[in-house]
Amino acid sequence: MTDRAAPFNPPVKRSVTIAGHPTSISLEPMFWDALEAEAARQALPVNALVARIDVERMEADDPPNLTSAIRQWLWRGRS
Repeated sequence: MTDRAAPFNPPVKRSVTIAGHPTSISLEPMFWDALEAEAARQALPVNALVARIDVERMEADDPPNLTSAIRQWLWRGRS
């Protein structure tokens, strides 16, 4: 999926469904790759992992938007 020759790529918009509600998320290809890899590692569909991240973000005092929450969640998991 990712053009590994290019160091930077613009965000790619995809549709996901969270709790039966469709929404779109724009993430750079490297984040989509990381999200898909983590979903596969956890044997979950991407939608289910995004829904889990969404629940966690809503528990924050000042929740970020979903796209930011996904990036932060992935970063925490890799650091």
